[in-house]
Amino acid sequence: MPDIVVMFFLLGLLAGLVKSDLTIPKAAYDTLSLLLMLTIGLKGGMALYGNLGWSIVPELAAVAALGAVIPLALMPVLRRLVRLSAADSASLAAHYGSVSAGTFAVALAYAEGHGLPIGAEVTLYLVMMELPAIMVAIALYRRYRGAEAAAAMQGLWHETLTNRGVILLAGGVVIGAMYGPMEGANVTDLLTGAFHAVLAIFLLEMGLTAAETLRPLPWRLWRLLTFALVAPPLLALAGLGVGLALGLPAGSLLILTALAASASYIAAPAAMRTAIPEANIGLAMLAALGLTFPLNVIVGIPLYHQLIQWLAG
Repeated sequence: MPDIVVMFFLLGLLAGLVKSDLTIPKAAYDTLSLLLMLTIGLKGGMALYGNLGWSIVPELAAVAALGAVIPLALMPVLRRLVRLSAADSASLAAHYGSVSAGTFAVALAYAEGHGLPIGAEVTLYLVMMELPAIMVAIALYRRYRGAEAAAAMQGLWHETLTNRGVILLAGGVVIGAMYGPMEGANVTDLLTGAFHAVLAIFLLEMGLTAAETLRPLPWRLWRLLTFALVAPPLLALAGLGVGLALGLPAGSLLILTALAASASYIAAPAAMRTAIPEANIGLAMLAALGLTFPLNVIVGIPLYHQLIQWLAG
């Protein structure tokens, strides 16, 4: 059976598709997303406690390079095959080069549930992939638009680096690495102990939102819908290749593979609204949240795990 937290996503998806009156207040969703980001950061920081060293720098550099290369590879595909405008192509490239914190949380819970060894630095993959992807996509858009898009970069670093997700993830990592699992236990135990419960309710809301983006299904956008289903497994192979080259343990390899296959629906939309205001964010949300996110959490992560097991013999 799927992981129990995935069942909450399916429950929300079903409730949305049958037009149930089930809703989660926006304030509650915002609180859940903040708790989820902070808890992920704390878990990563506590794992890094006493394990920090220069040896992880090449690994993080390779992960950042992966985040930068994905938009470069996707931009011509989105322009020529999916036939989107330059603005929408750059926006989609940023969303798919960037990563999904929700997918990371599900992959982390899956790896922990299956007892897979996980490197202490995996939480840093989120930030290392997200920032280069957004910046490269904006640079590609500037290349298409020239001087007209120059103003789009003004304040973009500030907008991206001060995004609430980045602040909470980075802050949680720093706090967790400073205090560790023992000294900060009176605070961290409460948050990390409730990680799966918070994730379950968060995924319930994600299911409702995914159903909303898919109702009614816009068949006229069949090229975009096909891209949203075909791109994740292909991008997963890229992440898997980088992870194998780095010699990552099985849990870290699974998480990097899932992140490469994921698409952002929190940080990237906020950045794209500022940097490329003419981009249709609805198209990105339809692809990233309506199709790619369900594909990864329902079948993708277990499939990637099976592939890793097969490669390991």
